[in-house]
Amino acid sequence: MSDIQRPTHRLKREVSAEGGALFSTLVQLWPYIWPADRLDLKARVILATLLIFAAKLATIAVPFTFKWATDALAGHGTAPLGPDDVIAWALATPVMMTLAYGGMRILMSLLTQMRDGIFAKVAMNAVRRLAILTFDHIHLLSLRFHLERKTGGITRVLERGRNAIETIVRMVLLQLAPTIVELVMIVAVLLFHFDWRYVVAVTITVALYIWFTFVATEWRIGIRREMNSSDSDANAKAIDSLLNYETVKYFSAEVREAQRYDRSMARYEEASVKAYVSLTVLNAGQAVVFTLGLAATMVLCAYGIKRGTNTVGDFVMINAMMIQLYQPLNFMGMVYREIKQAVIDIEIMFAMLARKPEIEDRTGAKPLQVRSGTVRFENVSFAYEAERPILKGLSFDVAAGHTVAIVGPSGAGKSTISRLLFRFYDVTGGRILIDGHDIRDVTQVSLRAAIGMVPQDTVLFNDTIRYNIRYGRWDASDAEVEEAARQAQIDEFIRLAPKGYDTEVGERGLKLSGGEKQRVAIARTILKGPPILLLDEATSALDSHTEKDIQDELDRVAENRTTLVIAHRLSTIVDADLILVLDEGAIVERGTHHQLLAHGGLYASMWNRQREAQIARDILAEVGEEDGEAPNRSPPAVTEVEEELLPAATADAAE
Repeated sequence: MSDIQRPTHRLKREVSAEGGALFSTLVQLWPYIWPADRLDLKARVILATLLIFAAKLATIAVPFTFKWATDALAGHGTAPLGPDDVIAWALATPVMMTLAYGGMRILMSLLTQMRDGIFAKVAMNAVRRLAILTFDHIHLLSLRFHLERKTGGITRVLERGRNAIETIVRMVLLQLAPTIVELVMIVAVLLFHFDWRYVVAVTITVALYIWFTFVATEWRIGIRREMNSSDSDANAKAIDSLLNYETVKYFSAEVREAQRYDRSMARYEEASVKAYVSLTVLNAGQAVVFTLGLAATMVLCAYGIKRGTNTVGDFVMINAMMIQLYQPLNFMGMVYREIKQAVIDIEIMFAMLARKPEIEDRTGAKPLQVRSGTVRFENVSFAYEAERPILKGLSFDVAAGHTVAIVGPSGAGKSTISRLLFRFYDVTGGRILIDGHDIRDVTQVSLRAAIGMVPQDTVLFNDTIRYNIRYGRWDASDAEVEEAARQAQIDEFIRLAPKGYDTEVGERGLKLSGGEKQRVAIARTILKGPPILLLDEATSALDSHTEKDIQDELDRVAENRTTLVIAHRLSTIVDADLILVLDEGAIVERGTHHQLLAHGGLYASMWNRQREAQIARDILAEVGEEDGEAPNRSPPAVTEVEEELLPAATADAAE
């Protein structure tokens, strides 16, 4: 994980949102603000804390310089040495105090900005660490979680959670803590420079302000939850629709998709309006409460001036101090709102972090050492849900260097076998062995490193062809990547493209055809070089011509490797050493292709049905050609990468 050490503990949600959630959040965030392995960040925290106190001392000094300048102008507080010095003192003292006032404000601003700049690295390091922890944890969660999730909703949760972490760290340590320090200092000044009545007035004002802020913010929390929910729903629907762009076009469903999205946006609009209205109520109430407190303290000072116990400078000072107090109080209201909202945003992220992976390495699990690559299923049973068993007591061996194919009707449990072998799920009964080792006793990383996968639907990263092939073995050289492409019969195609191996494949590889994507997947697996190969209906989505080419390449890749093939088209597995026929989660037949045909059971029935369908397609094609019509086949699609190749191909033809 680059230079960031993965934390040894997991964030846990131990308290409810009411009352203890903020404190719990701060406790959980503290190890990232005060990291044990970063002395430089600890030094920044200490320096930023010192700057907080220095900045607040300068802040408290500002009203005093204002008072002294005012008293000097009003004739109070001057003590000229003689008649000749009256004019000099009358001019010099107000000017000096005014300059001091300006100097204190500049110093206050500089110290505050220095504090923020020094602490920025601490805050963003905490954000980075937690973001990586969350991203890493999501990859650790089970396949069940990822099949149930909505990509758009999860990315929105991550985005808001990351922003919430930054908000909490920045607001609490750069706004809330300095505000508390300033409030304590102001109360001390009022007590010693004025009297207890001012302290009572300010205390009541602050208490009412905080109480009103708390009540109003709690009211706004429900509105915020509703707004976030509708926002996530709208975002998820938008991404889901765009990912299925072609399907939308196939069924002319643009209007329906727009209406579906608009319903979510309508809920978001209604919740957002409520949020803005509630914010205006909160701001207005805060202004009223503080203005009453300001008026009360100034009335007290005005009476003091009448009695001769206060000066005009005191009147100006109390006004300046209260106005100055309003800024941190106003920030406190904003800080409280932002923190509470950030806690809401981070709740789901914390819940995700608290969710334990369904599949974990056992204590003391060792790396899998593959010697020959023999795979054995011993009385394996499995169910996604307890009341609906999928596999029922499966037992079979895949001998080292041999090929075993699994066929059967849809829903028989074929693909579940591949998920169990990769340990995306754990078996509910029996065990799976590789070279005699139970796969639950070895590390998941070593298990998956030993198995190569060519799936039915190859999904590529939105990057270059080179990047997608190198994904099989990240430390491979360019020469090794290109050799893997040659073995997968795709090197020539790649080199014809203007950008060659740096050609972008697009979102999910959509710029490539199905056959091209499969060849990239094969090259990726060749580069990985695993001793065990798993082919999960790798050619079922391809046309017959492409299927034959891809199948030949797969046969070459499978040489001298232990291979498990999950097949839909029986013609692709006629040469398998053993064919297992699966039906309703149990093996009902096993044998070679010829043995199973001779048996005349389910396999023979499936074979005859597929042969009849193929013969019917061939007859229709011949009839169409005899009538002078084009065969009833869809023309091959021209992919974006192929469009790039057209000029080169045309030039070759001309030569």
